[in-house]
Amino acid sequence: MFKPVSVLLFATLVLTSCGAVRDSRVNPLNWFGRSQSAPVVMTDTEVNPLIPRRKESIFRQEKDTSYRGTALGEITELVIERRPGGAIIRATAVADQLEAFDLKLVKVEEESGQGTLTYVFRGLQPRRAQGPVASRTHTAAIWVTDNQLRDVRVIQVKGARNVRTVRR
Repeated sequence: MFKPVSVLLFATLVLTSCGAVRDSRVNPLNWFGRSQSAPVVMTDTEVNPLIPRRKESIFRQEKDTSYRGTALGEITELVIERRPGGAIIRATAVADQLEAFDLKLVKVEEESGQGTLTYVFRGLQPRRAQGPVASRTHTAAIWVTDNQLRDVRVIQVKGARNVRTVRR
């Protein structure tokens, strides 16, 4: 009688301690917490793609291969999914216009570093009418290796009006 009761008591103690491990930093699923939203300060450094920089001629025809996407309106979700060998950074945003395409998470080199990894959610957005939020919601993801995440403590994804942050 004493042995089954002691086994049952021991099993109860072990199973109830699992709840503490679930919320602790020891659990690898908790290494990146929930994302937080903050407003973004607007800058006038954006280049208007409709205004040419130099006059092109027959002899000088340079093709601009840079990505001309603009920041999507508001970042609604930021999730870091741990995978063997790295992580997937997945962001969801609501665009200001319908039919945004060629969506990318573009790394901001000037703001990345010192334990921070910063991306801007960009896409090509034609001038269309606004539609329902469900038709303007888009998701993009990028793969980041363990070597790139080694010293990173904060991951940020910026939109036109807000920035979402995940801390380790």
